[in-house]
Amino acid sequence: MNQETDSIGQELTTPRAAALAGIIFSVLMMTSMLLVRTSITPDPLAAASEAIKHARRLSFALNLLPFAGISFLWFVGVLRDRIGELEDRFFATVFLGSALLFLAMIFISASVVGGILRILANGSEGLIGPGGYALARIQAFQAMHTYAIKMAGVFMISTSTISYRTGIIPRWMAILGLVLALTLLLSVGFIESILLVFPLWVLLISVHILIDNFRGASRIAPAPSSPNS
Repeated sequence: MNQETDSIGQELTTPRAAALAGIIFSVLMMTSMLLVRTSITPDPLAAASEAIKHARRLSFALNLLPFAGISFLWFVGVLRDRIGELEDRFFATVFLGSALLFLAMIFISASVVGGILRILANGSEGLIGPGGYALARIQAFQAMHTYAIKMAGVFMISTSTISYRTGIIPRWMAILGLVLALTLLLSVGFIESILLVFPLWVLLISVHILIDNFRGASRIAPAPSSPNS
C-alpha cells in the first residue's frame, strides 16, 4: 500500500533525453529551410512554375515543420525546467508568449504555402492568372520573414536575459543570444538565410544542455540520504 502511494506521489522529472528536443528542432527547421531555399527563389513575386516543378520537395519540407514545432515546445520545457524556482513572472510571460507566437507564425506561413501547392497540384490556372499565387506567396513571406523572425528575436532576448541572470547556460552564450536577437529584430526586409540564425542558436544551447546533463551537472542536486534512515 505504501509503495503504491509513493509511486503515485512521485514527482515528475524531466528526462535527460529531452535535451535532444532542441537539436531535433534545429535539424528539422534548417532542413526545411534549405529545401525551400533550393526549390524556389527568395523573390515572392517569382513565377509559379518553379513551385510546380519542385512541389514534392516543398511538400516534404512543409511536412517537417509540425515535428519541428513539437520539438521546439519540448525545448521550451527543458529551459523552464532548468530555470526552476528562479523563474521571473515578467520574463517567463514574454519567454513563453514569444515562443508560442513564433510557432504560430511558422505554421501560418506553412499552411499558406501548403494551400498553394495543393491548388497548383490540381492544375488550377485560376490561382496564377489574377495574381492569387503572388498574393499568397507574399502573405507566407511576410508571416515568416517579418513576424516569425521578430518573435524569434524576442524569444532569444528573453531567454538570454533569463540565462544571464540565472546562469543556466554560460554567460557568453547569453550575450551571443542578445547580439543575434538584435540582428533579427533590426533586420529590415529580406536578408538571405538570416532565419538560420535562430535554429543554430537553439542548436548551440541544446548541445550544451545535453553535454551538461550527461556530465551529471544538474542544477539542483538531490539531497544525500541519512545513514540512520
